[in-house]
Amino acid sequence: MSVKIRPYINGGWEVDIRVRRPDGTVDRERRKAPISSNTSALRRWAEEREREFAKLKPPEPPVVVVEQVPVIPTLREFAPRFIEGYAKANQEKPSSIAGKESILRVHLIPELGDRRLDAITTEDVQCLKVALNRNKKAPKTVNNTLTVLATLLKTAVDWKVLQQMPCVVKMLKVPVRTMEFHDFDAYEKLVAAAVKEGETARLLVLLGGQAGLRCGELMALEWRDIDLLKKQLTVARSDWKGHVTAPKGGSIRHLPLTERLVAALRQARHLRGSRVVCQDDGSPLTQKVVQGIVRRVAQRANVKAGVHILRHTFCSHLAMRGAPAGAIQKLAGHQHLSTTMRYMHLSPAAIDAAIRLLDGSGLAGAVEK
Repeated sequence: MSVKIRPYINGGWEVDIRVRRPDGTVDRERRKAPISSNTSALRRWAEEREREFAKLKPPEPPVVVVEQVPVIPTLREFAPRFIEGYAKANQEKPSSIAGKESILRVHLIPELGDRRLDAITTEDVQCLKVALNRNKKAPKTVNNTLTVLATLLKTAVDWKVLQQMPCVVKMLKVPVRTMEFHDFDAYEKLVAAAVKEGETARLLVLLGGQAGLRCGELMALEWRDIDLLKKQLTVARSDWKGHVTAPKGGSIRHLPLTERLVAALRQARHLRGSRVVCQDDGSPLTQKVVQGIVRRVAQRANVKAGVHILRHTFCSHLAMRGAPAGAIQKLAGHQHLSTTMRYMHLSPAAIDAAIRLLDGSGLAGAVEK
């Protein structure tokens, strides 16, 4: 430490104090003394000020704030977070979660997995389409893949991982498929073959063809869902690989039963378990078992096999018998009327009623017809 006293420029005295800190730095203070004469009092004041200044802590060095640039994850890194934080957090059905996981694993990660989310371009999306087309994937499969990609990126935007969508995802135009179904004669052959195959086969063919149940709904149907006195069936749940959830679309529907289905259910009533169709020991059927039974019955009847063809048969027969589109939609549990309209070209009554409008009889005349 050192103290120097020198004349101040405007009169009086200046005290110049230097203090060396433990880290080797030197702090300095220069100030005008409050005592105007160079006496022992001035010296004592300077020494006192020196001791006070030595006790002072040196000023903290300025804090340099380095702004952290967020690290954008790759699609491969973000995929598990998307499944957990979006699909599972929103309590999607197990089949939907499995579908997203499969699309990520089979299609998206192999093509775009190492791309940062913000680096996925519209051209990358088009290249993904090319790759899927090269592997002869159906337009619906391509669109399912694109939907998962778009949902993943939008979720990243919602979670502030991305500031904005990095690309445009355009779906393919999907041609309207012709629904395969059994005509009336073929369906009767199928029912007859199912009777020979056994009780379970008969119920599967009738519940699919005369109630329009999906495969998972067939497997999950319980006796408590059936009111034989009211001749009504309630579709309340669906089974997918052992996971019992709400039916597709999340809506419970109530179906009136045909006389033939009521008779079959009464005859088949059992105490093996709560499920209407089940294994001999009462355990639930699996999708593979149901498909195998229907395949054997179809081979016996010499008709095309497929569990979902039974559901198409249900809708097609209703349309061919003249049922209104709204009624078919409600009975089948279609979420969108556009799905039901795929069957309406089979309805001669609806077509005839529309043409009658051109006869000048108006809507009332068309309805009377």
